[in-house]
Amino acid sequence: MQAVKKKIFIVDDDSFLLDMYAFKFSQNNFEVFTASNGAEVIEKLKSGLQPDIILMDIIMPEMDGFEMLEKINNGKLSEHSVKIVLSNKNQESDISRGNSLGVAGYIVKSNSTPTEVIDQVTNILTKNAPVEN
Repeated sequence: MQAVKKKIFIVDDDSFLLDMYAFKFSQNNFEVFTASNGAEVIEKLKSGLQPDIILMDIIMPEMDGFEMLEKINNGKLSEHSVKIVLSNKNQESDISRGNSLGVAGYIVKSNSTPTEVIDQVTNILTKNAPVEN
């Protein structure tokens, strides 16, 4: 019996990376949803999308990933999603800000191959899975 596909919502304004990660995750038993900016994410979450994971870039036009996270948190839009940053912004202040906004992991794009990103997301998801009694 095949495991239930986890829903991953990938957010990145770089269409090449967005398509590549969408393809890679779909090959690894994930149901993939994508958005190219924060406003699109907020709209999809408000219309009922409930992903297991939100994998987001930080540097995006209009609304950056941190601002998007604040809106998600303040609006209680996806409280049960595991939120993971995938960015090249890797200063300690960025990582701390992500942590303060409730991200479960911070992956640096330039340090990770797509396969490593999938492995890291899977590990973060496993660590954050609810314990069943």
